[in-house]
This record gives sequence, C-alpha cells and structure tokens, in this order.
Amino acid sequence: MKKILLIEDDPFVANAYGNRLKSEGFDVQTAADGQAGLEAIQQFRPDAVLLDLMLPRLSGIELMKTVRGQSEFEKLPIVVLSSTYYLTGVVQQAYKAGATKCVSKISCTPSHIVEILNGVLAGSDGSANPPVPAAPPPARSLKALSSPPAALAPLPPARAEAKSDAEFQELFFAGLPAALAALRALLPGLLEGAGEASRRANLQQLYLRVHALTASTGLAGIAHAFPMADVLEVLLKEVDEHPRHLTASVVRTIASATDALGVLFERRPVPDRRGPLPPAILIVDDEPVSRRAITRALANANLGSFCLRDPLVACDVLADNRCDLIFLDIDMPRMSGLELCAKLRGLPAHRKTPIVFVTCLNDFDSRASSCKSGGTDFIAKPFLAAEVAVKALVHCARARLEAVEY
Repeated sequence: MKKILLIEDDPFVANAYGNRLKSEGFDVQTAADGQAGLEAIQQFRPDAVLLDLMLPRLSGIELMKTVRGQSEFEKLPIVVLSSTYYLTGVVQQAYKAGATKCVSKISCTPSHIVEILNGVLAGSDGSANPPVPAAPPPARSLKALSSPPAALAPLPPARAEAKSDAEFQELFFAGLPAALAALRALLPGLLEGAGEASRRANLQQLYLRVHALTASTGLAGIAHAFPMADVLEVLLKEVDEHPRHLTASVVRTIASATDALGVLFERRPVPDRRGPLPPAILIVDDEPVSRRAITRALANANLGSFCLRDPLVACDVLADNRCDLIFLDIDMPRMSGLELCAKLRGLPAHRKTPIVFVTCLNDFDSRASSCKSGGTDFIAKPFLAAEVAVKALVHCARARLEAVEY
C-alpha cells in the first residue's frame, strides 16, 4: 500500500482529497501546517507528498527547500496543490524549490489527484520541464469596445465525476452563509479605532478564513468567484506580514471585495454566446513608473490593460470607445484627472464606467474632489500591487453583473 502525506491546513480540502485517496487504497496521513508536515515526512516516510503552498508556521516553498536539501528525500515526489491564481511567479518558485508537479485547486478534482499521484508514483509524470505560466490575456483594442461587456466566465462543464463535484458544491454552499458572515464580522476590527493588537488579531483571522474560503471555492469548482477570492487572500497575506500596509485604503478594498464575493456566490454567471472576453482596462498616468506598476499588478491577476500618458488624448480616444475600467492619476499636465473624470461622466458610454483614482494626493480635499468629479474609487500611492488587482476584479465583476440580464 502506497503512503501519501497530505499537507493542507483547510479541513474541507484535506477531508475531500484524503477520503478519496483512502477509497483508492492509499495509506493517507495529514498534516495541518508546514512544520508538522516536515516532521511527518521524517516519521511517516511517505511515497509521495501532496502539498499546499500557503501554510502556517512553514510555507510550502520553505518546506520543499528543506526536504530537497536532505539526500534521502531528493527524489521524493512532491505534488504542489495551490489556490494561487495571482502571482504566477509562485509556480516557478515552486518548481525551483523542488516540486515534481504543480496543479491548481480550481482545476483539480479528487479524481484528478488520484490520476496525478498514480502517474508520479509510476514515474510517468513530473519529469518533464515545468510548463511556462500562461501570459495574461491581451486587452481588447479600444475600437472593439462598442458592444456591451461580456458576462463573467461560466462555470466549467461537468466533469466525469459530476456526482462528486455536486456533493462538494452542496457542502460548500451549505456552509457559505456562515463563512461570509464570519468575514463581515471581522471587518470592523480592522479600523484604526479598534486598537493595534485587535487589528492584528482580526487581520490574521480574516486571512485564515479567506485562505480556507479560496481553497474551498476551488475544490467546489466555483470558477467565476475563485480569482477574486485568491487575490484577496494574497492581499491579506501581504498585509498580515507587513502590518504597516493596513491603511484606510486597503481596509476599504478588503471590505468591498468581501461584499463582491457575496454577490458573485449568489448570482451565477450567464454564458455569453461570444465567449468570455477579457475586460478592457485603461490606465491614464503621465508617470512611466506608475503606469508600469499598475500594468504589472493587473497582469499578475491575468488582466490585460493599455496605457495613455496624455489626458487630452485619453479624452479624445474615450469619446469614441467604450471601456470596462479606468485608472486615473489626479496630478497631470494639460488636464487634471479630476477634469478628465468630469468630462467622461458627460459621455453616454462612460456615465457608469468605474473610474479609480491612483494618486499620491491622499488628503481629504483630494478624496472629496475625486468623488465630486464622478470618481468611483480611490487608491493612494504608494500602493500594494494586490490592492490594485483586487480593486480591478471588484469593479469589473460589478459592472459585468449589472450588464447581465437575469
């Protein structure tokens, strides 16, 4: 009987994969954190390891580096299971650290895991060069934006083990109201008046709960909500590790993403006959460093974008073209972002287009002026890349859901 060590901190995911592996005749042992997993490798001596990357106490990357440094475990098959949709570089880090194979929870059912483990144990899988992460989808050209936004990507087609997937979804949705209520209950504790110790405790609890929700969303196959849950998890992880980043702007972003997740889970997407189209996102900023930073942040979330540095050119271009989301700087030559936003609100195609100001002008007057000019949201520089990505996913999801006729 082959021995499998499953290192996964989410009980829902661990039970789902563990029970399926046991039914297939494997001897399965589980560990709920990286340090416990490292100790279990030494004691249990598994034939293969199924490893989550986002683990408490010791990350999956750190665990693999330690294991691969020991000659007796140099060839131990390690299959990485990750919910990380954001930051595709993490996959390359996992392979560099010694992963045999990397798979995403959103596309990997328990039956698929059985096939993968049988393959690596037989030596028929995992030896090939690691796949290159998919490039972010290209932004649609401005001239192609005259039609309404596409619906969100539909749920994946039924898999061979549809009955098993249905059971996972039933369990997931049964526990979803309580899970979302727990997230919302933690949000007030992030506000500055809550006290530093309380804010840190609430932030850590929120991260752990979103981490579990992301993993469960992937396992249940809820594809249209998975990217937002995943990027929100990354944002919470980054802020948890660097509490100085827990600004008022980040707290607002976390709250809006939590609300948007509730809406996404409640309203299933309607397939679009044209197929899912990537959102068209425009960045208008005269600073090249800022433009690159926003573009890179969006690309990490598989969102394409295009840039303009001159607000007057942007005004002319947008007069004849639709856009799904616009990022604007405030302080720009020839025309301020506030003036551009006010002009766009006078155009029929952009009366409701989400417009997010990204600016170093973080005073109250600037925020008030951004709202008065018609701005939808506000991010202060310097910003976290994950916050930009979360904002984009939230506003694109809201716009598309409003455009879908139910």
